[in-house]
Amino acid sequence: MFPRLGFGLGLRLPHYQDVVEGDPRVDWWEVISENFLVAGGNPRRVLRMVRERWPVVLHGVSLSIGSVDPVDDDYLGKLAALAAEVEPPFVSDHLCWSGLGGHSAHDLWPMPYTEEALGLVVDKVGRVQDRLRRRILLENPSSYVTFAASTLSEAEFLAEVARRADCGILLDVNNIYVSSTNHGWDAAAYLAAIPVDRVAQIHLAGHSDHGAHLLDTHDHPVCEAVWQLYGDAIARFGSVATMIERDDDIPALDELVGELDRARQIAAAAGDATAAVAQDLRDPHMQHQRRGLRDAAGH
Repeated sequence: MFPRLGFGLGLRLPHYQDVVEGDPRVDWWEVISENFLVAGGNPRRVLRMVRERWPVVLHGVSLSIGSVDPVDDDYLGKLAALAAEVEPPFVSDHLCWSGLGGHSAHDLWPMPYTEEALGLVVDKVGRVQDRLRRRILLENPSSYVTFAASTLSEAEFLAEVARRADCGILLDVNNIYVSSTNHGWDAAAYLAAIPVDRVAQIHLAGHSDHGAHLLDTHDHPVCEAVWQLYGDAIARFGSVATMIERDDDIPALDELVGELDRARQIAAAAGDATAAVAQDLRDPHMQHQRRGLRDAAGH
């Protein structure tokens, strides 16, 4: 259903020159949509230069898909124009709300996971996709509170939105780890609840440990626990397009490319293991051995 792009990074201002003048080991780039909505200026010029050499994915923070407010038509118009120019493989935003009563904030606030909220989100996703004339992806958020009114788990809610609205999922593995740690969720059960055919893209990032809770800050390297969870995700969802987000305390581009190489290695190892299991299942000799073990166990 979705293209397999390989391994990407977020295109950030400190790296503009290194990207346009160099040849980093990056298969594609993701940009924050809101930073490029103005048609002129240096950001759009750099974006055009990057797009000549790589696929570029649009990732937004202003859709506020979980708000009772209607979708901002002016914002959608600008986003549609940007998408028409960039021709992105994916356009994504977050399963959250970030504004109310016409007032916008810079926070991605969590939602109650109820049937009423589900109907609201599905309807708004449909309107957005009709306006953009393309399927969008929704990303699971990091969260620090939950709602007593929720009748579905976050993973169940996200999966049902994707099914009813016919949209894709941007699976943020770091956010799964952060939210699972904060709320005591089972991260493996979260992955198991997400439909394989709906996952188009994976995010990796760092977070801050504040003792009583984890905070999604994108200012640290990816931690070991998130790398392990990423391996589990790749084993389930396959070679999904993967990128690393870094938005603060941004290191040199080479350092981030090195971190991206680790994602490549983990994905390759997970792919090799999956292929070995599949080959084992097709091997008549191994099938005979398994039948013998079952027969022995039955006796």
